[in-house]
Amino acid sequence: MTQKEQRERLGQNDLDLEDGLVQEASATVTEGAARLNRKLPELIVTGLFGGIDVGLGILAMILVKQATGSDILAGMAFGIGLLALKLAHSELFTEEFLLPLNAVLAGEANWLQLVRLWVISLATNLVGGAAFAWLIVLGLPDYHAVLVDTALGYIDQPSLAVMIGLSLLAGATITLATRMQQGATNQVVTAIVCMVTGLLVIGFGMLHGAINAIMIFAAMFAGADISILQFLQWFVIVIVFNMLGGLLVIALPRVIRTYRVLKAVRRGEISLEELQAQASQD
Repeated sequence: MTQKEQRERLGQNDLDLEDGLVQEASATVTEGAARLNRKLPELIVTGLFGGIDVGLGILAMILVKQATGSDILAGMAFGIGLLALKLAHSELFTEEFLLPLNAVLAGEANWLQLVRLWVISLATNLVGGAAFAWLIVLGLPDYHAVLVDTALGYIDQPSLAVMIGLSLLAGATITLATRMQQGATNQVVTAIVCMVTGLLVIGFGMLHGAINAIMIFAAMFAGADISILQFLQWFVIVIVFNMLGGLLVIALPRVIRTYRVLKAVRRGEISLEELQAQASQD
């Protein structure tokens, strides 16, 4: 028996591919296409709430950090913000890699829509996060010191190499967490993924452009000695390597393993509806 015949005998689809990969392709293309085809007002509001939801996580983080002094516990508390993102169907910038990329490669959207999603998501995350950061500073004067100390820790890195490494890790971690949440079977698993992701990102002091920027905005509002130019220099480096971490470390390998399915949908050899039917047979 050939390998192809063995795959067909073991699988429940007609694509000569593992059932799990067919399910992955179907789910990512469907959700990615839905995100890319949103109208502009929906995209803007979703991104704004993404920044606000992350702000909620930062609120929990500074509460726990000031009370315990533990970055690990603070990171787990920050997971509340990531859970809010998922349950409220908001958007965080580095989530927008694997899902919409698969949709574009499958022909369910175009590259301009992908760039539009990335640009608007990042910009609105920052605006929504800055607004929430201002509220934190206004309402919680007793927490200004922890905000400033944490933000300065993000800005002041020992070397460019360390900064790049932490940025790559953050992009990869958040992108992978999104994929794990997308494949989760229930909300308990989703909550666990969010808590673990927060623990890793905050506990290790990873650098994430959208998440850390909100903390830095709050510190600047609280009077931290951080200039706009200093922030922009930090932000450009971090966001570029966040993208590389999410795209090259996580998204690209997963695109390669499902590319035959994506190509089949793009060429019209199988419709998205037929792909969903094949995936649901498992």
